[in-house]
Amino acid sequence: MGDTNVIKLPVADHKKTATKRSRPPRLDPEEEEQLRQQNRKRVAVLGEEDDSVKRLETLVFGAEEELLERLVEEDGEEQNRGLLLEDGEEGGDEDADDSEGEEGPRQQLQSRKAAWLDEDDELEEEVDMRHRYRRNLMKGEAESTMSKQKLQQRMKEQFLKSMGGTPSWAQTNVQKKKKKKKAHDEEEDEDEDDLLRRTGNFVGSSESLPSGILKMKKCLHANSARPSEDKLTTVQFHPSAQVVMTAGIDQSVSLFQVDGKTNPKIQSIHLERFPVHKAQFSQDGETVIATSLRNKMFYLYDMMEGRVVPVQFVRGLNEARVKEFSVCPDGGALLLTGTNGYLHLLTLKTNEVVCSMKINGDVSGVAFSHDGSKVFVNSEEGEVYVWDTRSSRCLHRFTDDGCVKGTSIAASLNGRYLACGSQAGVVNIYSQEACLNSSSPKPLRAVMNLLTSATSLRFNPTSEILAIASRVEDEAVRLVHLSSLTVFSNFPVAKRKVAYRANCLDFSPHSGFFSLANNKGHAPLFRLLHYKDF
Repeated sequence: MGDTNVIKLPVADHKKTATKRSRPPRLDPEEEEQLRQQNRKRVAVLGEEDDSVKRLETLVFGAEEELLERLVEEDGEEQNRGLLLEDGEEGGDEDADDSEGEEGPRQQLQSRKAAWLDEDDELEEEVDMRHRYRRNLMKGEAESTMSKQKLQQRMKEQFLKSMGGTPSWAQTNVQKKKKKKKAHDEEEDEDEDDLLRRTGNFVGSSESLPSGILKMKKCLHANSARPSEDKLTTVQFHPSAQVVMTAGIDQSVSLFQVDGKTNPKIQSIHLERFPVHKAQFSQDGETVIATSLRNKMFYLYDMMEGRVVPVQFVRGLNEARVKEFSVCPDGGALLLTGTNGYLHLLTLKTNEVVCSMKINGDVSGVAFSHDGSKVFVNSEEGEVYVWDTRSSRCLHRFTDDGCVKGTSIAASLNGRYLACGSQAGVVNIYSQEACLNSSSPKPLRAVMNLLTSATSLRFNPTSEILAIASRVEDEAVRLVHLSSLTVFSNFPVAKRKVAYRANCLDFSPHSGFFSLANNKGHAPLFRLLHYKDF
């Protein structure tokens, strides 16, 4: 290199070259060729070409696109190298050593300190934690003073706790990858669980309802599209359609479609000067029967024709009012509850009383057996009567264990259980077989979770749950698991009141939903997740 001659450019040319390095101008082809010829003559005078001259020529007179591509590649490599050093990748020091002497500016860039680091922060200094701004960070009186590093860590922990973890904007690439991988693994586990639930006889979840905690979700109120202006007295699901009915003191009967999200209103009818005490679907679901508090008249609402028919006179019925009734399972008949212990069987075809039955004391509740051949009648005196609906003959009677005054009764659809409620809030659960054969059967379980009168009892269609409630006290609703005869511990658990004073309870045809009618004019709706159908 000793014989190599170096061309010294004038100062003006040097400035021009520096300007062209920052932003090379576009030259005309003729002017560019002229400058190239001049440069070649200068090189020919020296007798040989220098590599540095070639690079200078390429830089000044052409190859602009190649230069820009090379600069972009070097810039990208620099950024990637910086990221690797930040993430603590192995091999970073070796690469730095190899490039020493050749890439000085890049090495200086990597060794530059972060702008948010301060040397004064590294000094050991104790901070007074008794200041009112830092007092909530103390975990004990021993932490009256704390180092800056420990205080910084404590504040970071408090921030993460309030945010529920590291926010997404503060996560590094490694943390984001780990989080994404964890979410992907969870999705795969869910898919595997879903697959296992569909493998038929090989692996499958238990069909029986587990005890302890009932998996459920609170939905929008069943009558949210039209809340009642007064207390609700009735809520009932349609026997075949995905529809729920509500009725109450505001003299209206409303039908809603149940989807758990919006529950749109289908229809609402107003009964003039007729506060509804009870409303029920007929067995085929085509008619709604509604009775009032002080009227002998009742209404029949034909949903197929959209026609409301008042029934003002019933042949053979010597009662001042028609208030309580039950729909017979075989259809086409009603069992009306009269005064002084009378029960009247009314046929809807001719609106006349077919037969009457009488018990000792007043009737407090009626429940049909699963086939409709028998009816269990609970009296206020604490006795239960079993009647044959076909012959109108009393088959059996027994005393409800420990009952002073009976208030309600319900029978399961599978013919296995019978529940009797009392004024003391005790609900006795019996075996129906024992009730038919013994004059003093012993209850399988006495549920004592209610402190006031048990006014409502309802078995779900699968005979796995018994819902009990009292309209005397707020939130007095419980769900009983029948297989274990234990009460589900998670209902109701809401901090805000939902049930209030429940006047009526009901389950959907396949137990997918549960609802109740309260004194606030609402029908809270709950989705029972164990059951897949409506």
